[in-house]
Amino acid sequence: MLLPVNLTLGAVLAVLLAAAATVAAVAHLGRSRRIAVAGVRAAVQLAAVSLVIGVVVESLPLLLGFLLLMYAVAVRTAGRRVTPNGTWWWAALPIAAGVVPVVAALLLTGLVPVKGIALVPVTGILIGGALTATVLGGRRALDELAQRRGEVEAGLALGLLDRDARMEVAREPASDALLPGLDQTRTVGLVTLPGAFVGMLLGGASPVEAGAVQLFVLVALMAVQAVAVAVVLELVARGRLHRDGAERADGAG
Repeated sequence: MLLPVNLTLGAVLAVLLAAAATVAAVAHLGRSRRIAVAGVRAAVQLAAVSLVIGVVVESLPLLLGFLLLMYAVAVRTAGRRVTPNGTWWWAALPIAAGVVPVVAALLLTGLVPVKGIALVPVTGILIGGALTATVLGGRRALDELAQRRGEVEAGLALGLLDRDARMEVAREPASDALLPGLDQTRTVGLVTLPGAFVGMLLGGASPVEAGAVQLFVLVALMAVQAVAVAVVLELVARGRLHRDGAERADGAG
């Protein structure tokens, strides 16, 4: 086991969390309270999930219910981070569009069995990747449209459709949401050894097996995130996902 679960671990985690919140406060980053709350929430949620997974892996209905819960939480988190108004629920579409086809393909090909011990972590990684891409892509697109409204109006004056004028402005900024995943994939093994690789090694797998699993995770994530960004960009361009009549989403979530 990499880390012993004891009081020492708890004390070190508490010190690290306090240090992160303190640095944010001293540097006036405006996120110190959220850092502290996020750390405490993570501890509580992981403790609860650790207990729940032990139950759901034995029951297909419970397993499906747990996966739906993960999806619902991701949709609300992503949607409220992009916009605080009532259009936030459109975030359900890019997340589902990215995750569902990939998970279905993995199940149909037998690469991932219909078992909680395999399906939950794989689906969770993919949902998390889609959530991040949706948030970054949606926020960047909406921020850019707000700042470059004149360019959108110029496009309309030249005869472009509203969707096309918005797309011209928002496409490149939204695509920046793919950069973290691209950088992680390009530097894997050279800069970092990601969690799936380390976890497989600690579980007794050979380095080759661990590398294959990590490669699968990275490529699947790129596919999921590319679809999520494309869909959220389309929703923004068509005006389905917007911030009209609401304040900026910086404080959402």
